[in-house]
Amino acid sequence: MSSQSVIEISNLAKTYGSGLEALKPINLEIRKGEIFALLGPNGAGKTTLIGIVCGIVTPSAGTAKVEGYDVVRDARAARYRIGLVPQELTVDMFETVWATVNFSRGLFGCPPNPEYVEKVLRDLSLWEKRADKIMSLSGGMKRRVLIAKALSHEPSVLFLDEPSAGVDVQLRRDMWQTVRRLRESGVTIVLTTHYIEEAEDMADRIAVISKGELIVVEDKATLMQKLGNKRLSLQLLEPLSALPAELSEWNLGLAAEGMQLHYSFEAGESPSALSEFLARIRELGIGFTDLDTHEKSLEEIFVSLVGDKQ
Repeated sequence: MSSQSVIEISNLAKTYGSGLEALKPINLEIRKGEIFALLGPNGAGKTTLIGIVCGIVTPSAGTAKVEGYDVVRDARAARYRIGLVPQELTVDMFETVWATVNFSRGLFGCPPNPEYVEKVLRDLSLWEKRADKIMSLSGGMKRRVLIAKALSHEPSVLFLDEPSAGVDVQLRRDMWQTVRRLRESGVTIVLTTHYIEEAEDMADRIAVISKGELIVVEDKATLMQKLGNKRLSLQLLEPLSALPAELSEWNLGLAAEGMQLHYSFEAGESPSALSEFLARIRELGIGFTDLDTHEKSLEEIFVSLVGDKQ
């Protein structure tokens, strides 16, 4: 295991008794202190993968280690290093916020530390609600309690399984501020999300999983660079009935009944190539009133990757 890896997954697979192959052999390392986003459609294997690493699901083959501890052989030691924020609410509705978080800390065998618990509750804007019963809280506040519970024993890895599902915009903003602070303190964050713009904004690295198979694992910037094609659109003065033969070397398309000319190019393409294209347009006497560029978003990249696997 690399000194920079906090999670090491080797040939990990899961096949259920029904014959469903939920995870094909997966190899993956997650680095200390990074925000790692796991993207995939429903049923892709995201929750199964997280479940195995967190000791909830038993693998059929392969290994997963957290800070060197095997999640099966050293289950207790591995789980101690993990905070898990599940999709479902898993709290006693009749307990107070303060009691819930402290009880969770005790379950992991940690000595009482009211100063630390207070800091967690303040960071999540829960301090004023510390004496309230869980049942009296809003849905967003209940989600904050789940995060506080997951952080109660000071884990080195935090798993967030669809953390923003059904959460208001303000909570989402607060939550990501907390996540960034945790990352700065050295905590590794692994999140699954349907909000792809969140991954685009937050993640250092991104993995895409489809039908139990990892399609790509890449630094976000590299992924955007490699797959995030750009498009230059020209609003023409007069319609073109067909693309001029003199422009055949460029990747072009016509739209809006010949009134729009689209030029698709790679994100890393030299600016001089763009200048050459525009100069050629002028030489051919093709006039335009407006131009704009569109960069493919992470969502479009994700859709194209998963679409290729359907």
